[in-house]
Amino acid sequence: MIYDQCKTCRRLGQKLFLKGDRCFSAKCAISRRAYAPGPQRKRRGGAPSEYKKSLTEKQTLKKWYGLSEKQFKRYVGETLAKMGKVEDVSAELIRKLETRLDNFVFRAGFAKTRIQARQMVSHGFFSVNGKNVNIPSFIVEKDDIVAIKENKKKKGIFNEIQAQLKAREVPAWVALNKEKLQATAVGAPSLDDVKPPAEISLIFEFYSR
Repeated sequence: MIYDQCKTCRRLGQKLFLKGDRCFSAKCAISRRAYAPGPQRKRRGGAPSEYKKSLTEKQTLKKWYGLSEKQFKRYVGETLAKMGKVEDVSAELIRKLETRLDNFVFRAGFAKTRIQARQMVSHGFFSVNGKNVNIPSFIVEKDDIVAIKENKKKKGIFNEIQAQLKAREVPAWVALNKEKLQATAVGAPSLDDVKPPAEISLIFEFYSR
């Protein structure tokens, strides 16, 4: 069964840009049908419960990064274990998620979606500091150079890569070399840079129950 990213956005009530260019077009499902999929039942009055709110925030961020429950829970657990050891646990969680290789490839503009980036990494399209890396969860450190491998540059998926890079705004912590088709991590992602679509504190509350 093909996972429908459009239904995810509609279910969570906000556009998560899971399908790349389609999300910016008139074909975007949430723009045309801004309500949850399935039979439309009369909504109950009153505000959602605290559990419901924290569950929604958790689902939103997990789907945004395209992670499984097991993967996402592990990242949250590792971050909570650093409570008191880092200045801001919310920023620490985002740093962990943003510096995954698949997300870095997406942020650099080499892929249109995180799902596509994960597939490309798994299929060996990229090198890190000259070494082949095909693990999407590989952590990109400061000064690491991520490049499209020479033998992959002529693949059809990169036919419009220059136009794609021109249209993409790269975050401040990523330095992009469009000619060499490589990107360097020049800093660390911050909450202000990322602007995650979820309230991180509620996610910690969900897993701390």
